[in-house]
Amino acid sequence: MTDSIPDTPQKRLHAIVSGRVQGVGFRYFTQQQAVKLGLNGWVRNRWNGTVEVTAEGTQEQLETLLQAIRRGPRTGTTQEVKSSWKVATGEFQRFRIRRTA
Repeated sequence: MTDSIPDTPQKRLHAIVSGRVQGVGFRYFTQQQAVKLGLNGWVRNRWNGTVEVTAEGTQEQLETLLQAIRRGPRTGTTQEVKSSWKVATGEFQRFRIRRTA
């Protein structure tokens, strides 16, 4: 008997979020959502006031994260989310908060 390969390939979501997204718990909120969804990757503040997110998982998981990011935490305001999709590399073991870049 052989193990079956899932027919839902892993993808990578990269997003830049602007608005009132720093100093309001946005990174922690994003990490909580990603962990709940079983995603791997990272989130970090950027010097220009935006937040950057890179996450890997199934299309469905990533779409759910994207919806959560657009909604954001109650303490913040998301104005714009620029997102792009790529093939996952599998380089992440968990979802973490990175230092500001």
